[in-house]
Order: sequence, then structure tokens, then C-alpha cells
Amino acid sequence: MSESKNTLRLGLPKGSLQEPTLELFKRAGFNVVVSSRSYRPTVDDDELELRLLRAQEIGRYVDHGFLDCGITGRDWIAENGADVEVITDLRYSKATSKPTRWVLVVPDDSPIQSVKDLQGKRIATEAVGLTQRYLESHGVKAEVEFSWGATEVKVPELVDAIVDITETGSSLRANKLRIVDTLMESYPQFVSSRAAAKDAWKREKMETIVMLLKGALEARDKVGLKMNVPAAKVAEVVAALPSQRSPTVSQLAGCDWVAVETVISEATVRLIIPRLKSLGAEGIVEYPLNKIVH
Repeated sequence: MSESKNTLRLGLPKGSLQEPTLELFKRAGFNVVVSSRSYRPTVDDDELELRLLRAQEIGRYVDHGFLDCGITGRDWIAENGADVEVITDLRYSKATSKPTRWVLVVPDDSPIQSVKDLQGKRIATEAVGLTQRYLESHGVKAEVEFSWGATEVKVPELVDAIVDITETGSSLRANKLRIVDTLMESYPQFVSSRAAAKDAWKREKMETIVMLLKGALEARDKVGLKMNVPAAKVAEVVAALPSQRSPTVSQLAGCDWVAVETVISEATVRLIIPRLKSLGAEGIVEYPLNKIVH
């Protein structure tokens, strides 16, 4: 492992967040290649050393200084009690842009209606610390056991309730399970060790990476749109555009037309293009975006 000052050791999460994280880095401009037999991905940035680790472990390794920084869930930082500096939140998950949730779950026909009904019961979860603190905050004593996975199949035969992570809740509903309460909402965070955060070069490098990652997230589900518009129609066209900011309007040389360019939600494109066409816009071009940096 290199000890060069100009090397930043960055941990990336494997598992459910691996693919969306690698895609985010790609859109941010980093080409990361993961070997099936190695936990050391390669990247086209000589100043980065990447490690692919379970999200549950990254906060602890950053805290202990084995990594300078990493991306891991807010939940696992809390679960491990990791002493790290949060550089920024990164609002993405494996399927949507919504946060994941740690939820208290019981079978549909369970008599348990609130946390108070868990007194003396047995609960299975991977987030033992999070669950124990939740119970303590409500003055409830229950047995909490660690689950190695497939937690949802353990109720009601093995345990009375589970605390599990969900994004949409569809899997829980499919297994005829009911959410009683939400313990925590979680999303990925870019975190740094205290030492790396105080190192000027590492801090600047991390802030640059974060700027590019957030730019990639900002561009998610958005496209660029440009077109030529008769000058007499430009006010109507601009009024019809659901743009983030005022669109760019540029005079075209030697004619009474202008060029209009903007950024809009990809979901609205199929609705807005026919409207723009009817208002006299021509040469309408839609193009993808990788990053939007404010």
C-alpha cells in the first residue's frame, strides 16, 4: 500500500450499491474496472487507490485510518459508531433516488401494532446496535439477535419481528409482511478520516471528487435540449419550457432566428417537443448529460 502523500485511499461499497456507485463514478468521469477476484479495482486516476469492501465495514476502516475516505451508508456509520467526518450526502440508492429505510416489520396478521408491543419479544436484524438503541429509546426490553441474511423468512416461526432495510417496500409486501415503524432513513455518504480531512492535498482531492459526483447526481434523469426559434416566437417558446433556470437565448448570425438551449427533466421531453414544434421551433436536438456543476 502506497504511503505517498499524493495518493488517496478510497473505499467503494460492494453489494447492492456497487453497480450504481460504479455508474455514478463513470458519469463523474472516472473509469473504474472491477476484477471478479480482487477487492482492488483499477481507475484511470493515478492519485487514487480504490478498495471494494462491504458497506458495513467501510466506516470502521475509515475511522481506523486504513482508508482515507469512502462511500458507505449513513446507517452503517451509525451502527458501527464510526468517528468520521461526513464530507457530503450522496442521495442515490440501488433502484431509485429515494433513501433506504430501516423498518420494524411483522407478519400481516401479527398482533404487534407498535414498538411497545415488542416487550419480551424476539427480533432478528443485521443492525443490532441500531435496533437496541431504538428499543432503549422507547423503554422496551426485547431480545435482539443478529441475522446473517434472508431476515424476512424468519417471521413468525423463529422470531416475532424483524428490523430490515427496504427501498420500496415491495419485497416486504410480497412476503405478506407489515411495516410497524421506521427506525432510520439512510443514504450513501462520502466520509473521511479525521486525519485525511486535515491534510490539505487529500481534502482538496476529496472535494474535487465530491464536486464531480454531485454534478453527476444533479444530471440524473435530465437532458439538454436545444433548438432554433423565430425571433417573433421566442417569448412563447421560453414560456413553454419547464427549465431549471432561464434558458440560454443566442442570436443567430444574419437572420431573424435565435438559438435556445436549456436543461429539462427527461420525463417531460416527449410531452414538450410536440408543443415546441407547434410554436415554430426547428432543428430540435435532445442530448444526454453526464454532469451539471453549479
